Amino acid sequence: MISVLLADDEALVRAGLRMILETTADLTVVGEAGDGREAVAAVSRHRPDVVLMDIRMPRLDGIAATAEIREGTQPPSVIVLTTFNTDDDVFRALEAGANGFLLKDTPPADLLRAVRLAASGDAMLSPSVTRQVIHRLTAEDRSRTRAEALGRLGPLTDREREVLVQIGLGHANAVIARALHMSEATVKSHITRLFEKLAATNRVQLAIAAFRAGLVE
Repeated sequence: MISVLLADDEALVRAGLRMILETTADLTVVGEAGDGREAVAAVSRHRPDVVLMDIRMPRLDGIAATAEIREGTQPPSVIVLTTFNTDDDVFRALEAGANGFLLKDTPPADLLRAVRLAASGDAMLSPSVTRQVIHRLTAEDRSRTRAEALGRLGPLTDREREVLVQIGLGHANAVIARALHMSEATVKSHITRLFEKLAATNRVQLAIAAFRAGLVE
């Protein structure tokens, strides 16, 4: 059973999310919060696996709350939800340690999939958000040569590079395991080492490294 905490200042939004999540047998809502400060306290109280976090909330906004939650011991995964598809929101959320970023009009099936992926240590971004991130970061990084980007990948083993390519293609752990003929546990081990070697905090940053080095076009 995957436990989920809902953080949104609109009670109707929380009710809608709860209704979607509790239509499945493997997801349960363990708590709700109406602002960022309540969300931080609720995480300590309920220890959820995943937090669905609105960005714009009173007292403490979702970005600041995400950063505070992710700095804790064994923090839950955080998926940021917003009605505004803006570059600044995306980057602030990822910098704060969010594991995913979804628009509130994301179809229910994709929302459920995102929660399950986050609980397993994977991540999911809306396709339009992923394109924004890739475009902006690669555009900002034109001064860096491909050789320098490849040099950053120097410490990686051949197998870690293969996993990095799969992440750059947007594949989930289960897909990577099938493509590379390894167990999901082994995939997770490789990804942990990629985070360490590339000083990355989320899968999007790993994907960017693959794009910059030309491993994925």
